[in-house]
Amino acid sequence: MKIRSLLLALILSVGLFTTSCSSDDNEGETLVPLEGKWDLSKTGTVINGTETLVDPIENANNCSKDYIELKLDNTINVGNYDSAVTACALTVQSGIYSRSHNNITTVVNGVTKTQDIVNLTLKELKVKDAAGVITVYTR
Repeated sequence: MKIRSLLLALILSVGLFTTSCSSDDNEGETLVPLEGKWDLSKTGTVINGTETLVDPIENANNCSKDYIELKLDNTINVGNYDSAVTACALTVQSGIYSRSHNNITTVVNGVTKTQDIVNLTLKELKVKDAAGVITVYTR
């Protein structure tokens, strides 16, 4: 009776271990959706192994923050506020984007840019391009 109980416990344990880590793995890819409006919050780079982020010079003083808007149909709107000519004039450029695992590729005005998604939460999107430039967007 004791051997039968141990054998049953062993079979149940093996069954539990073999089904617990199967197709629900996401291979490191975050499952937070990209879609939505993201305000440009910080920019920077890694200097001597230390990440240095500053307020972006792209954001015009006393204006809303520049932004990207990622839509469900894989289109992107890039909003740029400029106060040089008129007070907080908004220019919007449209294009397309795609996501492949932890990369995002955008094509706006014929310019293709691929960035690694460093961090993606409900409130923050941090990307890094091949040159090491880090851009942080917030909702």
